[in-house]
Amino acid sequence: MNNSPQRYTITAALPYTNGPIHIGHLAGVYVPADIYARYLRMHGQDVAFVCGSDEHGVPITIKAKKEGVSPQDIVDKYDAIIKKSFKDFGVSFDNYSRTSAEVHHDTASDFFKSMYENGKFIEETTKQLYDEKAGQFLADRFVTGTCPKCGNEEAYGDQCESCGTSLNATDLINPKSAITGATPTLKETRHWFLPLDQYEDWLKEWILEGHKADWKTNVYGQVKSWIDDGLRARAVTRDLDWGIPVPVEGAEGKVLYVWFDAPIGYISSTKEWAAHEGKDWEPYWKDENTKLVHFIGKDNIVFHCIIFPTMLKAHGDYILPDNVPANEFLNLEGKKLSTSKNWAVWLHEYLEDFPNQQDVLRYALTANAPETKDNDFTWKDFQARNNNELVAIFGNFINRVVVLTNKYYDGIVPEPNVYSEVDEATIAELKAYPAVIASSIEKYRFREAQAELMNLARLGNKYLADEEPWKLIKTDEERVKTVMYVALQIASALATLSEPFLPFTSVKLKGILKITDAVENQGEKEPQWDKIATKRSLLPAGHQIGKAELLFSKIEDSEIEKQLEKLEATKTANAAENQKVEPQKEIANFDDFTKMDLRVGTIIEAHKMPKTKKLLVLKVDTGLDKRTVVSGIAEHFSPEDIIGKKVTVLANLAPRKLRGVESEGMILMTENAGGKLVFVNPDEDGVENGTTIN
Repeated sequence: MNNSPQRYTITAALPYTNGPIHIGHLAGVYVPADIYARYLRMHGQDVAFVCGSDEHGVPITIKAKKEGVSPQDIVDKYDAIIKKSFKDFGVSFDNYSRTSAEVHHDTASDFFKSMYENGKFIEETTKQLYDEKAGQFLADRFVTGTCPKCGNEEAYGDQCESCGTSLNATDLINPKSAITGATPTLKETRHWFLPLDQYEDWLKEWILEGHKADWKTNVYGQVKSWIDDGLRARAVTRDLDWGIPVPVEGAEGKVLYVWFDAPIGYISSTKEWAAHEGKDWEPYWKDENTKLVHFIGKDNIVFHCIIFPTMLKAHGDYILPDNVPANEFLNLEGKKLSTSKNWAVWLHEYLEDFPNQQDVLRYALTANAPETKDNDFTWKDFQARNNNELVAIFGNFINRVVVLTNKYYDGIVPEPNVYSEVDEATIAELKAYPAVIASSIEKYRFREAQAELMNLARLGNKYLADEEPWKLIKTDEERVKTVMYVALQIASALATLSEPFLPFTSVKLKGILKITDAVENQGEKEPQWDKIATKRSLLPAGHQIGKAELLFSKIEDSEIEKQLEKLEATKTANAAENQKVEPQKEIANFDDFTKMDLRVGTIIEAHKMPKTKKLLVLKVDTGLDKRTVVSGIAEHFSPEDIIGKKVTVLANLAPRKLRGVESEGMILMTENAGGKLVFVNPDEDGVENGTTIN
């Protein structure tokens, strides 16, 4: 390893306990975090790898309302599923806690009180969105609407997951209550705010100057955008009855904002672990020689790079994150993963359908990891990765080495003879791999690191194919001893270097090669990873290996078809759900209707808004004028296909700026049964632009 601290605190984003874990969570957060933690432990580093269930989020209360149960019922159910899934999948957390735990309530309350008593908050009475029908204020995730930045019509009140913009609920265009569907009103309420604007200069110095070179470009770019837009005070309390009560007088009926509460869960989880292990937790959070690394998805960047560091800085006792290697999103078969629409591959179901094949999924997700851009998981690619790479390259090499060693030498590692130039070159190449793989891991390039691991297996296959010991045994038995000895050293190196990526495979391979702690250490304390580069003998001559076993099994077409059929059933169910008639909205007066000026118009120009996925900028002839309308339909229509299209326009909608372009109306759209947007068209025969719709 490079010169580095001996102590690491590694956090993985706390999963919401409103549903199970799916492959998007794994690819974005938990597999890369586990690779990193396992790698560090192999080098003798002091690691605290912590996580836990986030049990106070608004999605949990929404789920509870839908299912007609209590929030506690929801968190208990999914915490058990998630915890078991992680364990069965081999994610090596040192501690997996819950934010409902007493240690967390105490830690979060004490953290808030310390900041409160030191004057780190500002107290304000502001107008917040209120659902009259439900009789409650609407926390961020209880509000959905159109993002003012990108036009995404499914943005939440705290963040748009399409463009990543941090929002306040009152920023949304056409906000709706997620509880009743009603349009909320504004009502005064009192809350405590974290004045992010007061830390703007410090954040610029710490992030924009201090981490430009070492943070991932997607992370740095998002953070810079937020800071450049200007930071605002952010409420850290909410009007809710589910969460940690605000621990000050006069705060009855208020709880800590989940994004204040949740990251403190990393600290409380570390406390819980330290208590079990008889350790002191404080060095893992307060010693400057400790390296703090947050593994998250891109939708959590603002919280881990701006809000939580500001909390730590304001509190004054804590270290700051050294790195936040956030990944982008993983799609499934070309569509965005969706918990609500069941469009996902759930981890607990995968483990049932593919028993003892945890490493195949780890491998496929790492090989296709969304490290720099959104990526797509397909079942066909999953099958190909297994059959063409794990089975045909890695597994094939190991099988040939073990079978031949047992056939020629009864499983005993032979004594090598004089090395040829090919042997020396192969050993030199073998010795280079630990440093190459380590360098990629330490730069958080796990896809690249795993590819290098597979290149080592390719080296072994090529070496055997070129030397052909199965032919050479007939003419030069002494030469074959050297060939098999070198091949066994490559196999032994694979057993070690595969451990962070394929932990179950590593254990199985070490069992086949009978690599015990005594064999690995050989009386020395140097990590086995480093020995690969310094020792010629990893498996000494005379060592007895075991019999051949298949490391990986071929995945048949029928298994993949079963998974595709499951997704097709989900697609059909979603289409049927979309066909259901929406319930009638609240009664509107005739005067409300007459205020709407609906006009027939024609789209005369159209182009995509730069740097957005969903927005088209349209020029519409309304008969009254030719006006600009920004519409979030770019994923359904190309500009050239809709020029000349007659549309229905809400002409007297108050203008709003979207990405700096003023939109002067709204095109009426609906979805068909397949979820595709379609225009609400007027009868085109004889209907002129400007005709009103009454």
